[in-house]
Amino acid sequence: MTTTTSRDSTRTSTAGPARQACGRALLGGALMASALGAGNAAGPELARLLGADGYAGELLRAALVSALAVPAVLAVHARQRTVTVLPELGLGPGRGALRAFLRGLIVTTCCAAAVLGAGTAAGWIRWAAPDPPALLAFLVRNAPVALLLEALPEETALRGYTWAALRARFGGALPALGTTLVFLAVPVAVTVVQAGVAPLFGDPPPPLGLAPGGRDPVGYLVQLGAFGLTLVAARTVPGPAPLWTAIGTHLAFLSVNRVVFEGVARGAGWSATIAPAHAAVLELGWLAATSAVFGLARGRWGAALR
Repeated sequence: MTTTTSRDSTRTSTAGPARQACGRALLGGALMASALGAGNAAGPELARLLGADGYAGELLRAALVSALAVPAVLAVHARQRTVTVLPELGLGPGRGALRAFLRGLIVTTCCAAAVLGAGTAAGWIRWAAPDPPALLAFLVRNAPVALLLEALPEETALRGYTWAALRARFGGALPALGTTLVFLAVPVAVTVVQAGVAPLFGDPPPPLGLAPGGRDPVGYLVQLGAFGLTLVAARTVPGPAPLWTAIGTHLAFLSVNRVVFEGVARGAGWSATIAPAHAAVLELGWLAATSAVFGLARGRWGAALR
């Protein structure tokens, strides 16, 4: 890769060997796993020390994960950019961040609504009576926790740094596939980190496994892989601050999932009853629809920007 600016002229003209790019990509996953594992283990203890109970404790744990992950990724990315050519993470400029975030939020929510509407018309979904005030309260409370615990740090580390590391060295679909493979490995790495940190606070280590909560590992990995590819599709839509499109997509997916599939357990004010097989089809369906919309947008906006 040749450089085009004086700033880049102090760097090497290539992204280095493939093994270096893969190593950097894995580092992004390791930073995220370390932050989430350590945050999950230390967060409850920190909440106890500060007297933060209930929702305040959840928010504190989420903030701790972002505080551990995001600055570390930004520092590593800045250091790597002094010695090689890496794409920007996609968090800036600030003037485009809100628009990009809303783009991801709205596209994903609309695709979910369309696919769930089709599932309802087909008789696959039975909805409970909605409680609008409770639903609104849940969404408002859930958004900061989901953003700080998962959407912001995961996108910064994975669709930000990991994708940039692979994109600098490889073309085509390899950065998307490689980023998604690292994404699939993060949950297992998180349990390993948490198992090592939890005993320091007198807590038992979590069970190790490929899927949380006794879920079918194959189904879980398929769903997570589809989600990861959708997030890459969001990240690669042209425009300013594209990583915020992936962050908005991530937040919208978590919010819809928690209302539709976990609404009763979370007190979300609305929920649905869906057979497991139908739930899997619908979930993959709205991820595919979201990816397709971002793919069409990438072609249209990319042509307009050229």
